Amino acid sequence: MNIKQFTQQHREDWKELEDLSRMIGKSKRNVTAKSMKQFYRLYQKASQNLSYSQTNFPNEKLTGYLNELVSRAHNVLYKDQTTSMGQFRHFFTTTFIGLLLEQWKAILVAMGLFVLGMLGSFFTVISDPLHLYTILPNDIAQSVDPTQLGSNDGMVDSPTMSAAIMTNNIQVAFLAFAGGITLGILTVYVMVYNGIIVGALAGLFWAHGKSYDFWAYIVPHGMIELTAIFIAGGAGLLMGYKLFVPGQFSRGFQLKKQAIRSIQLIIGTIPLFIIAGVIEGFITPAAISLEAKYFVAFLTIIGLILYVVIGKQLLNRRHAIKGVDS
Repeated sequence: MNIKQFTQQHREDWKELEDLSRMIGKSKRNVTAKSMKQFYRLYQKASQNLSYSQTNFPNEKLTGYLNELVSRAHNVLYKDQTTSMGQFRHFFTTTFIGLLLEQWKAILVAMGLFVLGMLGSFFTVISDPLHLYTILPNDIAQSVDPTQLGSNDGMVDSPTMSAAIMTNNIQVAFLAFAGGITLGILTVYVMVYNGIIVGALAGLFWAHGKSYDFWAYIVPHGMIELTAIFIAGGAGLLMGYKLFVPGQFSRGFQLKKQAIRSIQLIIGTIPLFIIAGVIEGFITPAAISLEAKYFVAFLTIIGLILYVVIGKQLLNRRHAIKGVDS
């Protein structure tokens, strides 16, 4: 598509967005939910047009015009969120939830890859525990002793352990996300490999009759930690898919578009990794009962569900009534 065809195809939408931006910017008194919904749709479309124009017509005046149009619309849309706290709140109650809801299929695929690796290694190890040494790296296999589980409870350096765990988990998530550049191949490997490690360990503890104990030390932090890793993996898989099947746009355009969305998803997972790291450093190794550890896991599940449900409701409400005076 040349610049003339591109302009003719989208000119009316740009003009309508200009008019709506001007009207909403002057006064929100007469703005309806319907017109606000149309404004938001046109704003998203103009943002996509800007990305396309930056990729294909970087030195044309049209790109400058679209940049100004999108900036003006963005200021109108978010002018009530000028403080850092307002931007932070908007990101985690609207932007991040919106991305999760848009990309939930890719996140489920990432989870499926993890579960596939976990089940494979689990059944391999329970069929013969010695298989553990062919599946896991030597340092991990040699250091695991099911009979010693819980023997160091209350004796670990929790702050140091928590910081190290957070750093490691964020690195895993970033690798899963960055793997999208390899058409998702590296992302698939990261998800399956991490599943294999968990499955092999679960199989070993099953063989020693310690499954209940093992999962008590995994699920308190694991529910949040794995959720964040699945989100990062889904972001990487979606990027890889868009590069492999770019559709009507160029691969460069898809890479830029998906990279921005994926980075936002990664930013959104950082608080999850912090929470998981704190739990894994302070609660998981604490000298408390196994039932208490499972109760913490239950609370984290409820918290995740409530966050998504409430976030979805807030997102729907923002889209419907934003800019309308009550």
